[in-house]
Amino acid sequence: MSTITANSDKPAASLTQGHKKVIFASSLGTVFEWYDFYLYGSLAAIIAKQFFSGLNDTSAFIFALLAFAAGFAVRPFGAIFFGRIGDMIGRKYTFLVTIVIMGLSTFLVGILPNYASIGFAAPAILIFLRLLQGLALGGEYGGAATYVAEHAPHGKRGLYTSFIQTTATIGLFLSLLVILGVRTYLGTEAFEAWGWRIPFLLSIILLGVSVWIRLQLNESPLFQQMKAEGKTSKAPITESFFTKNGKIVLLALLGGTAGQAVVWYAGQFYAMYFLTQSLKVDATTTWLLIAAALAIGTPFFIFFGWLSDKIGRKKIVMAGCLIAALTYFPLFKALTHYANPAIAEASTNAPAVVHADPDTCSFQFDPVGKKVFTNSCDIATAALAKAGVPYTIAAAPAGTVAKVTVGSVEVAGYEGAGLSKEDSKAKGDAFTGELKAALKAGSYPEKADDARINKPMVLVVLTILVIYVTMVYGPIAAWLVELFPTRIRYTSMSLPYHIGNGWFGGFLPTIAFALVAATGNMYYGLWYPIVIALMTFVIGSLFLRETKDVDITQ
Repeated sequence: MSTITANSDKPAASLTQGHKKVIFASSLGTVFEWYDFYLYGSLAAIIAKQFFSGLNDTSAFIFALLAFAAGFAVRPFGAIFFGRIGDMIGRKYTFLVTIVIMGLSTFLVGILPNYASIGFAAPAILIFLRLLQGLALGGEYGGAATYVAEHAPHGKRGLYTSFIQTTATIGLFLSLLVILGVRTYLGTEAFEAWGWRIPFLLSIILLGVSVWIRLQLNESPLFQQMKAEGKTSKAPITESFFTKNGKIVLLALLGGTAGQAVVWYAGQFYAMYFLTQSLKVDATTTWLLIAAALAIGTPFFIFFGWLSDKIGRKKIVMAGCLIAALTYFPLFKALTHYANPAIAEASTNAPAVVHADPDTCSFQFDPVGKKVFTNSCDIATAALAKAGVPYTIAAAPAGTVAKVTVGSVEVAGYEGAGLSKEDSKAKGDAFTGELKAALKAGSYPEKADDARINKPMVLVVLTILVIYVTMVYGPIAAWLVELFPTRIRYTSMSLPYHIGNGWFGGFLPTIAFALVAATGNMYYGLWYPIVIALMTFVIGSLFLRETKDVDITQ
């Protein structure tokens, strides 16, 4: 086993073999956890067909996104539960438990019967497994980051923990490569029918490797020393949130992790959804472009972690939030220009308009998935938003059933309230079919023309977005670790991290989709990450301290 003494305030000249083993073991296990978690996000469209086939296409996709978000919603509860255990019992054994829960939950998704086989039990069990994944991930990150930071010498924590920060991106990268490889080998039809299960089933191998490696490690030296001295916390939750430390937790959330989260998810996940759902770029092309951008950008996690040891964590994270907020609109418009310019051309020549009573048009966001949007306006706007079609809403008299015009072609809408499941699906399919015909007549592309995609320029834009991610995410672990004392560090840093990333970040695709559906502006969803990033820039700049010179042994 690797044995390393507690932190010294003297900087180390280079990584020792013991330090490398700690970083590798912690990072590798976390890569596998993120791989497991992101399989679902990358396969959301296929999962919608497999587990929510009792709904029309638009509703199925929305529910699939909500099931994805459910895993993020429970992450703070996992942070509290496992953080408390980590501060009382130890870092090592806590994140051994989390990785086992994560791996088994993912494997079970791979063998779960679909809706056609067991009906509503399928999506119910799927959501339960997503909740288990979220709980496990809530405990994993804080443990891994704390464990590495408490092994790192003073002056190197930004560099050491930056390796942990690469794991989410590498996990996403690995999941995309496995999906792409299986899809290419089996063919699209077989992959969508049953081959999508293979990447989930492979997680059992990754789980075995991760557990074996982590079993080779010792407990964190700082925790061992604190435990030997009898200084461990007896009530880490109370000490973390119901003392003056609670104010720092709140500031770390609003002035640090909230903005970091929306920049992170906008730059990777929302960019992927925007390309596939709004711009109709082929999934394989999108995955290859995203994977290439991640490959180019990932070393910058290490760079900005190293740089934060020199100039500070706060400056880099704040700069990333501000630059992202100021440039998102031109960057995403550039994606449209280079990936599918035909959308803008069709919108000019045959504008899509929803004619509806404005009072019946809802903001279609329901984080718990209990509300069904059945008004004719909601049905029409959701269908257009999912189709990636920009539109406007024209006021109609009260009581009017919404209709859609595409240029000179009119499509009648319908009210979904009170319909049986069969009638709702039949009417939804008929409406979708008529709408697709109208959009085709208006020259709206069903998918992006591969010959017109300027792939080098799309890659440039995606790489810029990934570099923004590395600016805010590379230094954040060291910053959070240094904000809190050892006795309550696991609990204290985990909660703001997972509320920020689980709630502010995890709900980004669903909130952005709802904003687009409410306005018809395909870029309107960007206002959510922009506003949150600016909030974090202001609060973090004014109220959070720089921590790079803090001695965490004290």
